[in-house]
Amino acid sequence: MKLSALYQLFLSCSVVTTDSRNCSANSMFIALKGDSFNGNLFATQALEKGCAYAVVDEATAVADDSGRYILVDDCLATLQALANYHRRELGTRVIGITGTNGKTTTKELIAAVLSQSYHVLYTQGNLNNHIGVPITLLRMTIEHDIAVIEMGANHPGEIKQLAEIAEPDCGIITNVGKAHLEGFGSFEGVVKTKGELYEYLRQKSNSIAFIHHENKYLQEIAHDLTLVEYGEAPHLFITGQVTDNSPYLAFNWQHGADRVNEVNTHLIGAYNFTNALAAVAIGRYFEVDDESINKALSGYEPQNNRSQLQKTAHNTLIIDAYNANPTSMMAALQNFQQMKAEHKMLILGDMRELGADSLAEHQRIVDFLKEATFERVILIGNQFESVVSDFTTYPDVQAFITDLSNQKPKDYTILIKGSNGIKLNSVVEYL
Repeated sequence: MKLSALYQLFLSCSVVTTDSRNCSANSMFIALKGDSFNGNLFATQALEKGCAYAVVDEATAVADDSGRYILVDDCLATLQALANYHRRELGTRVIGITGTNGKTTTKELIAAVLSQSYHVLYTQGNLNNHIGVPITLLRMTIEHDIAVIEMGANHPGEIKQLAEIAEPDCGIITNVGKAHLEGFGSFEGVVKTKGELYEYLRQKSNSIAFIHHENKYLQEIAHDLTLVEYGEAPHLFITGQVTDNSPYLAFNWQHGADRVNEVNTHLIGAYNFTNALAAVAIGRYFEVDDESINKALSGYEPQNNRSQLQKTAHNTLIIDAYNANPTSMMAALQNFQQMKAEHKMLILGDMRELGADSLAEHQRIVDFLKEATFERVILIGNQFESVVSDFTTYPDVQAFITDLSNQKPKDYTILIKGSNGIKLNSVVEYL
């Protein structure tokens, strides 16, 4: 079947699904494969549950000649091609966003700001990979004015692929840092891969890149692009300053010679300043008024263990346990060190996917902690166990929880930070 014909079938369906357990009436099931699953085996089940069509890439999955089974060469490639076709047909303005740290928070802030004036489609959760991006694009309808598409990567070439699917008109790289070094090979590999978004924008006429003025790594690779700059320097499109961080971020911002705006957020950490300022820049570029921008940023509350403040009966918790890499870990520690609070405690988990650099990066964190003044430090994970340290260390979260039942901390402000795989969020109920 030609892509154009498949697209007509897609338009007659309510939604696309790749999960046979989630098949709403009149949806289109696309049978993807993974290391431990084969969607082709569930095509008939998907049709029985209410799907109108099942797209498969194994002839044995076609159970009858009803026309409800659509046989293609490769289901993943078909999903991506269908999403790109849909994106082109609608012509909706697309903002692509990537970066080492802060891209999800920045995406959420941008969507909150733009939603003040537009009907916005934006990436839900962490659907930012080669499957999530097409699924997000296929949710786009004619009613959407703008789409904010998050793009994640842990190997070279992945941002290039996602940009070619989403075809963004505008783009933003939040920053570049040490993350997924196992896949990228080096920090230079991170910069090159994130820079694939810039490479795409260079090839597209009338494209715009929003850029943090003070980020030297981004400035070095942003040549030949039309830039909209934000930062602390004067005379930028948007300029601003942090005014408070105890514990919530407060900042001011100004567009040109316009009045200075003051914003009090629910974001923990001065490192979120550039994320918020990026949302301001994009909002002003798309002519959202100042008051609406301020309202959106002050009303946004982070979710999913991303810099969340939670008060328990015994302690105040700063939960940042969704992800961690050397850059975000150091930023969180430095911010916590500067925060006004008594009895500071750290619960840190391993930083994953650092490859050959892992032990050195964990040692660097420990060395920083030796010079810091935190009252208590708990380290969790086999990487922290493997470096030279005088701090209390546990092999896993469960071992720490067992000790917690005997000696629960009280009256502390506690930063909880680590890679999602360490499952530090499971300690919250014990604190």
